[in-house]
Amino acid sequence: MGNNLKAVVVGAVLGVAGAAFAQATPASPKADAKAAAKAPAAGKPAATTGKTEVTWWGHAAFVVKTPGGATIAIDPWLTNPKAPQGATWPEAVDAILVTHGHFDHVGETKALAQKTNAKVYGSFELVSLLGLPEAQGMGANVGGTFTVKDATIHLVEAVHSSSYQADPKAASQYAGAPLGFVIEIANGPTLYHAGDTGAFSSMALIAEQFKPTVAMLPIGGHFTMDPAQAAVAVKLLKVKSVVPMHYGTFPALAGTPDALTTELKKARGTAKVVSLEPGKATAL
Repeated sequence: MGNNLKAVVVGAVLGVAGAAFAQATPASPKADAKAAAKAPAAGKPAATTGKTEVTWWGHAAFVVKTPGGATIAIDPWLTNPKAPQGATWPEAVDAILVTHGHFDHVGETKALAQKTNAKVYGSFELVSLLGLPEAQGMGANVGGTFTVKDATIHLVEAVHSSSYQADPKAASQYAGAPLGFVIEIANGPTLYHAGDTGAFSSMALIAEQFKPTVAMLPIGGHFTMDPAQAAVAVKLLKVKSVVPMHYGTFPALAGTPDALTTELKKARGTAKVVSLEPGKATAL
């Protein structure tokens, strides 16, 4: 995201969520206990019932639970303005996938990894900058494949930029190439989380290689695809369903699911738009 907008956003979010988000650390143990006691049931992902369940935390953040018991967090900015109010963080996480180094995608990665002992997957450069224990940092690059219980995770390309700023007062550092992730789930769907990206022709190669059935695509525009470009991406990917993300968090991200539906109709696309409610687990 651009530096000017980032400054505005950080100021706004700090006013709502406090300095905990900026430092990527959770609230104090006492505050966490109080939040857990008050958290609504809708904020907690439901137990696995034999289907793959996806919970959207707003922006590009998701928690995926597989039939085989894997819990995978993606771009866990769990304090974003669209996150479910009062919801507690996942208690157990096996893997954290980070698409690139921008603050609105790294989010609370380090704190969540410390809390759950999850392994963190991302570009080699970004994972190296996060300062994780060696056993937890799984730095890799496009073409890498990893297995987490019944999920096979493939690292694929994205068209964007990536820098990481551990200290708000320090300069940003190069954080490697941006990534997308394909998650093949045994006896379940194949999910594609595009990260931040524009539409690119190699999405057709992703379709050919991995045959994703559900695509999580940014639609906000400005920093990523807008609905019209996302409709092109859907056709390239040949997916059955598309989950819109990275929209509405800030004024600049003006794309909407309704606009995506309209663009898909114009393009004669057949994919179903599945708009998720933050904090509500949805079976796929």
